[in-house]
Formats: sequence, C-alpha cells, structure tokens
Amino acid sequence: MAEAQNIPVGSTTAGSIAVAAESTVATRMSAPPSFDVADFPVPHGREEEWRFTPLERLRGLHDGTATATGSGVKVAVEAPAGVTVETVGRDDARLGRAGTPVDRVAAQAYSSFEQASVVTVPKETVLTEPIRIAVHGEGGTAYGHQVVELGAFAEAVVVIDHTGDAVLAANTDYVLGDGAKLTVVSVQDWDDTAVHVGQHNALIGRDASFKSVVVTFGGDVVRLHPRVAYAGTGGAAELFGLYFTDRGQHQEHRLLVDHNTPHCTSNVVYKGALQGDEAHAVWIGDVLIQAAAEGTDTYEMNRNLVLTDGARVDSVPNLEIETGEIAGAGHASATGRFDDEQLFYLMARGIPESEARRLVVRGFFAELVQQIGLADVEERLIAKIEAELEASV
Repeated sequence: MAEAQNIPVGSTTAGSIAVAAESTVATRMSAPPSFDVADFPVPHGREEEWRFTPLERLRGLHDGTATATGSGVKVAVEAPAGVTVETVGRDDARLGRAGTPVDRVAAQAYSSFEQASVVTVPKETVLTEPIRIAVHGEGGTAYGHQVVELGAFAEAVVVIDHTGDAVLAANTDYVLGDGAKLTVVSVQDWDDTAVHVGQHNALIGRDASFKSVVVTFGGDVVRLHPRVAYAGTGGAAELFGLYFTDRGQHQEHRLLVDHNTPHCTSNVVYKGALQGDEAHAVWIGDVLIQAAAEGTDTYEMNRNLVLTDGARVDSVPNLEIETGEIAGAGHASATGRFDDEQLFYLMARGIPESEARRLVVRGFFAELVQQIGLADVEERLIAKIEAELEASV
C-alpha cells in the first residue's frame, strides 16, 4: 500500500503499481482559461496537464484534425412536468456561464458545436422524479454542449448516460441558484472503442448544494475534467467518483475545486479498480483556496484497488492555500493490491474465491454507489461491476 496524506511529496512504484503524490502545483492550478482555441498550443504530451494522456489515441480531438460527422451522437432528454428543455444555437447567453474551457480540447468543443441543449428547473420547484439525459454514440465524431440550470431553492436529480461508440468532446454546465440542490449522476458506459473528453463546470450559488457522482466503465480513452466554483457564501460541493479500468483502457479524471468565496465547503471521494495489461487510471485532485475564501472547509481522497498485474495508477492530490483563515483542508491518496488476507478470511468460511472477490470489490465501492440514491441506476452499476469481475476470471 502506498499512502500520501496532507504534505508528502514523492512517488512510489511497487510491481505493476505506480503512484504519485504531490503537494504543490503551479499557480492557480492550470493555464489561463479561454474560449478561443488559438490561446492553447497543440499539446505534445510533455505539458503537466497532458503528461499522462495518450494523445495518439484522442483521434485528433487535441490538434484540431477531428471533423464532426453527421452520425456523431444523439441526445435525448426525459424530464418531469415543469422542466423546460430547449435546443439552442451558439448565440444563447446561457452558454458558458458556469466556466471557461481550460484546455485545447474543451475550447475546440466550445468552438465547434452547432446546437446545445438547455434544461431549466424553475425556482422553488422540487422534482420527485429524475431528469434523464441519454447521450448515445453512433460511430462518428461530435462536439457538444449541455446546460442544466436550477432556479433559486429548486431541487433536482439529473442522470446523464453515455453509451454507444463515438469520438466526443463536450462541455457541460451546471448553474445553481441560491439555495438550490442538484445531484448529477454522469455514467460513462461507452463501447470499448469510444473516446470521450469532457469538461464539467459547476457554479454554486449562495447556500446551494451540488453533488456529483461520476461513474466510468467503458471507452478506449475517457478524460473528464470536473470543475467547481462558488457564486456566493455557504455553498457546498460533494464530488464522488467510481471507475473500473479494464485491459488497455485509459481513464483520467482531473478535478479542480476553486474556493473563491468565503465559508464554502467541498468533499471529494474517488475510488477505482483496475485489471488487465495496460489498464491505466489517472486521478488528479486540485483544490485551490483563494485569499478571499476565509472559512473554507475542504477534503479530498482517492483510493485505488489493483486486481491484476499489468495495471498502472497515477494519483496526484494537490492543495494550494492562499489564506491561513480556514476551517480545515487536507487530502489523501492510496493505491494497493487486492487484499489476500481478506480474501483468505472469506474463503476460510466456505465462500468460493470468485464470490469472495466480488464481495470485496462490492464493499470497496459500496459507499459511492449508495450516494446515487436511484435504485435502478445502483442495481445497474453493481451488475456492471460484477460483469467486469466475471470477465477477469
């Protein structure tokens, strides 16, 4: 087991496990954001933000050579009564308010989409049924943009389901009014050949609560960049993630929580399991506490379970603090192999090895699956985890 918490700097390599933990990062965590593609040079793989990503497998999303095709993706929205669903053009003023692209692919996506979907929950509306957004790839290349906006004191759950085969670069904006509560479950259940690069921007209003649950299973390459900023005091963010990286897959999650407002909180928990040759998972957890963000309380944690030889994990928690007047801040990262003692304990009580492995992995992911709160989605994800484990036997 390799462990990093709060301050340590360094890296550890043990067999097929590679773990990095760093406590400092460049000022403001990344390059200046911009909507203009020209402001971002074509990455070559040596930049900090691209050093883990296999650029040659992005199908041209990073260098501008990927051209949108008519067969790209289809987006379907199923919403309860009272919710407004619109398809808008590029000139709609609601687009891009939650955040600005922070890398070339996100800027390319913003510059290339033709239409965006905007889902609006009116103020003080409390939904009892989830909003379901289906993003289905049909074998082509696409650029997209989605906006989910909640008015003041509205409450909603949104499930975004990615399936099929596509090369997709997309930005998603979540805008929460004062006192609003939004839970988003984003599932990446792509076919094995899909490529998905996405930036998720959440802007949290005063005393509003945002919960994100990101689940990544499929795809050849999936690179997601969730970002959070606050528009008023008292905002709360919970970012949960679950990923199962199989043979040859590259799954990368790069988070930034920007504490730019006083007396806000954030809690980040991501867990991953890996199996098979050249399975590669990357988790970058950046938390920035700006000088004005007094009273901030934040914590981030990443845990990884390596099930077979040949898999690699890079886990990098970063914490940058510009004020000493905070309530609390910390981070932790740990990666380890399957616990043979735990497996032996279960087998000694008559449980077959394959079932014992399933029980251990289900227990590892249980707290995150329970955060979803939708029985049908939870059952589907548990079944997917068990299917992945069955395939490795």
